Formats: sequence, structure tokens, C-alpha cells
Amino acid sequence: MTNADCVFCDRIARGDLVAVNELAVAFLDAFPLNEKHCLVVSRRHEPDFLGLTQEEQAAIWALVVVVRRHIETNGIPDGYNLGINIGAAAGQTVAHAHLHVIPRHLGDVRDPRGGIRSIIPAKARYWETQ
Repeated sequence: MTNADCVFCDRIARGDLVAVNELAVAFLDAFPLNEKHCLVVSRRHEPDFLGLTQEEQAAIWALVVVVRRHIETNGIPDGYNLGINIGAAAGQTVAHAHLHVIPRHLGDVRDPRGGIRSIIPAKARYWETQ
């Protein structure tokens, strides 16, 4: 099932995919944070990642390994961030379930400590409050 107004459903229909399986696909992020930043997306249009079936969630996680191999074809990053935003309050801007696979490199930010905790900046640097 697709949604005619969904940019991710459109991307799935157009192709140009990094990886595929029966229930999920992966493609390069249109607005990447780093080179080869990819999205792993359910084939079925469902806004909420937690609204996907267990099989659909497993299919998405299975493609993370394939995406990693794609990212590492011309060099291995120093790390990765994997992220899922669910709902507008969490920063989700495309209402189609997806997982970000973001390759990270030493020096791409001044201080990477805290990782995803930086989504709430006032609470990110917990090591300074102890």
C-alpha cells in the first residue's frame, strides 16, 4: 500500500535503491548529514515505525547490514548513528516509517559525546553535571 502524496512512496516507485527485500527498501537520504547517509524505509506506507508489523521492523533492521556494506565500499567510517523519529514531537518530517543510517567520521562535529542525546541540548552533556 502506498500514499500518492508521500515522497518516500514516490522514491520507492522510482527505484534507484541501495538495498531491497520483500518488506523494506533503502535509498540515499535527499538531505544527507554525511556522505552516504541512507534511509531504510518500509514498503508499506505507515507513518509510525512502531505501527509496523514485527516482520516489517525485522526487514528494516535486516537491511541495515546491507546498507553498511554499501557505505563501506570506498572506506570505513569511524562510527554510525542509527535513528528513528516517531511523530512530529520527535522530529519526524516525513510521515512514512524510516530508519536513518548515518556514517560518522572523527571531526565531523566538535564534540560527538552524547550522540543522539544532543536532540535535547540542555540535557546532552550529562557528564558535566556529575
